[in-house]
Amino acid sequence: MKFKKILTTVALTMCAFSASANTAFKEPSDAIEYRQAAFSMISVQISDMGAMLKGKIPFDAEQFKKRANNAAALSKMPWEAFYKGTDKGETSALGAVWSENDTFMKKATAFQQYADELAVAAQSGDKAIIGKAFGAWAKGCKDCHKQFKD
Repeated sequence: MKFKKILTTVALTMCAFSASANTAFKEPSDAIEYRQAAFSMISVQISDMGAMLKGKIPFDAEQFKKRANNAAALSKMPWEAFYKGTDKGETSALGAVWSENDTFMKKATAFQQYADELAVAAQSGDKAIIGKAFGAWAKGCKDCHKQFKD
């Protein structure tokens, strides 16, 4: 009897997880749109921070912190929208995202870590510390794009 209860609990838990895994996306096109929107918002953050570090606009430590915090939060968002069936449609994601998914997800995890480290570095207000962290994060973007984006 106890085994049956455990088995039932496990089965129900798995069903709940399965049903909730992608509840935000009714169609693959919804997932594609979601991840593109997340990447678009990430692009705004990186562009503004990059412009500050390159001296194209004045460095504003508070604005940089805000952008870095946004980037850290946004860096966690797109990955849930890369699932089977979202490789078709209006996407610039290459097939390697799905065929080399372990590598893709390792790069996604590194990207998130670099974004978190940038947010921490931004708290210092020290452009040298921030610049190093920003460079690592930007490299994480480029590394993934080379292999996984058209």
